Amino acid sequence: MRISELAERSGVPVATIKYYLREKVLPEGERSSPTQASYGEAHVQRLGVIRALVDAGVGISGVRKVVALLEDPPENPYDLLGAANAAVTPVVPEGIDLTDANILLTRMGGSPEACFPDQVAAVAQALSALDRAGFTVPPAVMDAYLEHLSALAEAELAATPDASIEDAVRYVVLGTALVEPLILALRRVAEQVAASRRFGAPGD
Repeated sequence: MRISELAERSGVPVATIKYYLREKVLPEGERSSPTQASYGEAHVQRLGVIRALVDAGVGISGVRKVVALLEDPPENPYDLLGAANAAVTPVVPEGIDLTDANILLTRMGGSPEACFPDQVAAVAQALSALDRAGFTVPPAVMDAYLEHLSALAEAELAATPDASIEDAVRYVVLGTALVEPLILALRRVAEQVAASRRFGAPGD
């Protein structure tokens, strides 16, 4: 298909497609002449991944990291998971204290050596923000976080597609970028449901 057809199929404007081509996050089409190229279904799928990441707030540098994974994925599923998550994890300043984050990892049954440093640093940064605000997560609540997040992680890993690397990367990356806002929204709804049960809904 020509670039105009690719734009129509994908819902991405031609100018944006050309930008992704210049940034090399979208592969070149098959050249039929110096000014013409043909695009296929793989380009439609890749644009779907790119747009989903962009819509979720991932910048072009993060998109490049994801594309690099798609082009040259790690053979080890553990490395694939870590690299895919790292691609959409904000950079944390160096030198942050990891002590409390490492304690939480141990309580989850893991160890600092078993986790990617940028992910541990992200936990440490979140804990630091809580500390600056003078907010402490009650122990029983933290216990619930660790227990249920561990169960969630097991379920997500069990559901990771194994038909192709691209499917696996797409699942992990988009699951991070797009599902986390869903989890947050569901948490807020769950709190409202719990509050209505405990205190009664308005009008009851």
